[in-house]
Amino acid sequence: MYQFAPESGAYNLAFTVQDAGYLDAEGYVYICDRLKDMICYAGENVYPAEMENILYEHQAIAEVAVIGVPDEDWGESIKAIVVLKPGMNATAFDIINFVRGKLADFKLPRSVEFVASLPRTPSGKVQKGKLREPFWQGYSRKVN
Repeated sequence: MYQFAPESGAYNLAFTVQDAGYLDAEGYVYICDRLKDMICYAGENVYPAEMENILYEHQAIAEVAVIGVPDEDWGESIKAIVVLKPGMNATAFDIINFVRGKLADFKLPRSVEFVASLPRTPSGKVQKGKLREPFWQGYSRKVN
């Protein structure tokens, strides 16, 4: 869908692929994340890809996925699911502290789970739906 903006003489595109992004002042489109993966924590939108990009800079992390899990007080809570590199060690505190100062405090993970591997599609994409599934069992309304 195209939308004409007469004040700038430009067309804006409305994507229907469920991507979250923004248009900068020069007209460039930036895709941030998938809307279905967005976490709503305390009324704030948190994009997992933003945190995942930072966590991949941690020396002990081989793979990471950030998901929203149920939280009775805040809607969703932020959980990092981490695969460590062979022979490396890290604690949940290390992981959360690594992100501190690089993102706003409300975007910090509230919990970290260490796993041996992340579920993937045949094409290699992380299956975040499978990661979220056990946490949302028994909930009739999913925030995401």
